[in-house]
Parts: sequence; C-alpha cells; structure tokens
Amino acid sequence: MSVRFQDQTMVITGAAQGIGRRVAERAGAEGARLALVDRSDLIHEVVAGLCEQGVEAIALQADLETWQGAEEVMRRTVEHYGRLDILINNVGGAINFKPFTEFTESQISAEITRSLMPTLWCCRAALPPMVEQGGGVIVNVSSAATRGIHRIPYSAAKGGVNALTASLAFEYAEHGIRVVATAPGGTEAPPRRISRGTPEPRNEQEQAWFQAHIDQTKNSCLMGRYGTLDEMAAPILFLASRDASYITGSVVPVAGGDSG
Repeated sequence: MSVRFQDQTMVITGAAQGIGRRVAERAGAEGARLALVDRSDLIHEVVAGLCEQGVEAIALQADLETWQGAEEVMRRTVEHYGRLDILINNVGGAINFKPFTEFTESQISAEITRSLMPTLWCCRAALPPMVEQGGGVIVNVSSAATRGIHRIPYSAAKGGVNALTASLAFEYAEHGIRVVATAPGGTEAPPRRISRGTPEPRNEQEQAWFQAHIDQTKNSCLMGRYGTLDEMAAPILFLASRDASYITGSVVPVAGGDSG
C-alpha cells in the first residue's frame, strides 16, 4: 500500500460526498492526517467511518462561502495537527442550468459565491501557516465547464479559480508552495445526499435547457462518457503528492479529452 501522504496534514473541503469524499478515503488509506470540511453534518458520519478504519481524521463543519468559516477551519486544523501541508479546495457546483439571460441577479451572485469564494477564502486562510512552515500544496478543483453552455456564471467562477491558481503559484513559489488545479468533466457519482439547490424543471423548456448541458458535456468528451469518482480523485492526489513536485500553476484537464 502506498503511503505518499504519511505524516502530512491534508484539509479537504466539500468532503461529505462525491469527489471530496473519495479523495478523503484514498488519502486516508495513504497515511494522510485529515481535516474534512463540509457545511453539512454528514461530515461527522464520514469521519466516523474513516476513523473506524484506522485513519486519523477530524470533522470541521463550516460555511466556506464566508471568510470566517475558512479562517476557522485552517486555524483549528493547525491547532489540532500542528501544521497544514495540503489543501484540497473541492467546494463548488453549478446550481442553475439555463441560458445566461434567464439568470436573475441573485442567481448569478449565488453561483459566484458558491463556486469561487470558498476557494478564494480557503487559499487566503491557508497561505499564512504554509508560508510560516516553509512550504505546502494547494490543489483547486476547477471544471472543464469553463467552456460550456447553460451555466455561464458557474463557468465564470471556475475561470476565476483557474486565474487564482496561476497567479498564486507565481506569487508563492518563493515560499515553497505549489498551487495547482484539476478541471474535472462530467462525473458519475451516487445520488447526492446534500442538494446543490438546483430546482426541479417546471416545464418542457426548462427540462430541455437542463438536458442540453448534459448533452454538451458528453459531446465535448472524446471518450463519450462521464468519469468515475476514482478517475477524478487520482489526479488530485497525484498533484498533491511529492510525485508532482515540479508542477505548479497548471490546470490539468480530467475530462476524457475535453480541454475546457
């Protein structure tokens, strides 16, 4: 069994389900000391299951759309483990699926707040302890949907994540900090236990708008299918590991040939 993350402290956000949870399961099996974060109390169930398997993990329930939530998570992680080696920024996800001009002001704001601000706040909160200890790794989870339809505010938010990744890598390389990202495409996952808040289509037009973004995702993928959770988690953990020690500032597409 590989132990790439032995004695390394890893914060994973959005870890209660989906990609975040699978990253946590795999990182824990490879020796990471985990601080798993979600705003849902399901995070406690995830941590309890991992601890039963001998993984060292703590649950931190927080709203990462706020600076206060992000700051508290990083502070409590350092208080508990003594350091912060790796941050996986996984929080995000499109809420609405429709043409851009159908979005209201509040819906646009909600999309940006959901899919850009947690990554921005968590980077801001994690960098000081990483600088102080002389190094660290940040892996941001972006999206291939920076080139997509019917989720333009989400696309803009993930474009912001890409720009943040490139600029932070430039600014913090001298401190021994790598900043990288993956850009997942469509992902097969179990039914969500925590809703993103996507409303049910009210009519055939709204159903057609929703279906169009699914069709576009699959048609843009050379492999013609969604990826598995393990296919998404593996590149994240590669970038977080010492195997990727000469990679920084890059956004790696993980979308079956869709470059985003």
